[in-house]
Amino acid sequence: MTGRSQSDSIPGQTDLAFTRDSPYGTLVEPTYSGALSFLRRRFDKHLDGADVAVIGVPFDLATTGRPGTRFGPRAIREASAMLAWAAPDAWDFDPLERLDVRDWGDVFFDPGRPESVPDRLFRSYREILASGVVPLTLGGDHFISYPILRALHGIHGPLSLIHFDAHSDTWTDPADRIDHGTMFFHAARQELVVPAHSIQLGMRTRNPDDHGFAVYDARRLHREGCHAAIAAIRDRVGARPCYVSFDIDFLDPAYAPGTGTPVVGGFSTATALELIRGLAGLNLIGMDVVEVSPPYDHAGITALAGASIAHELLAAHAARFPQVQR
Repeated sequence: MTGRSQSDSIPGQTDLAFTRDSPYGTLVEPTYSGALSFLRRRFDKHLDGADVAVIGVPFDLATTGRPGTRFGPRAIREASAMLAWAAPDAWDFDPLERLDVRDWGDVFFDPGRPESVPDRLFRSYREILASGVVPLTLGGDHFISYPILRALHGIHGPLSLIHFDAHSDTWTDPADRIDHGTMFFHAARQELVVPAHSIQLGMRTRNPDDHGFAVYDARRLHREGCHAAIAAIRDRVGARPCYVSFDIDFLDPAYAPGTGTPVVGGFSTATALELIRGLAGLNLIGMDVVEVSPPYDHAGITALAGASIAHELLAAHAARFPQVQR
């Protein structure tokens, strides 16, 4: 931490998404006013020099149940205003002092042409990644991970996947379908990810085929706890480039009612945050938080959970860089 008093971090102006002087640091802006970017970071379509780009993908046309995740990126950004005044509590540093994080805004696509969306997302991410940033994506339904993985594969080659979810999302499906429950089946078949070096955690819906992924299901995670699960993640992934995909329905509906396919028997936000803290130092080359559906939320608790998880993912990524990246 910097040791500054809170008064030292008050900028004397609002709308930090546009008026921020430096991309670094944590400043205090009233949570109830101002332009809403993720954690009050600068909105910027020009990413030269940035470390992380926060990208919204308001897409829910692949949802098989309740729609509404198209409103997820906006809700997560709004909830993040509650977090933007301070570093995440469990870390001894502020990730925003180490990383230049910018909010790129939302990817545009034509919802009247859903068949064009996968390629549109892929091309958008390919252009964004040309700046050398790590993408932190706010969804949107879970299908969006697939075109993102395609774009990242073009840079890093086959990836390890760390997947938090109530569902495996590896059900067998024809290649030309767009579905939020099958994209990791396609990613494995197309060798975008390497199942032998990937792990899925929290599953509590039946799928008899694991397709080579290590599946650390909900019963095992409840039984063995976070420390064993973190050890399993780190052993499976090692130093390989890895993508973290967090479906908010990993959480029990008591902690995240605002999602399209809730499943009971899940996990608390405290458990989720402890698991993410266990990713510190891994080679995270991309991250997403998906399936936040505000129409089914109560008091914004699901959006706040999504924003908090994304904040912790930034800290886990920043932990690889002991020196300030300036």
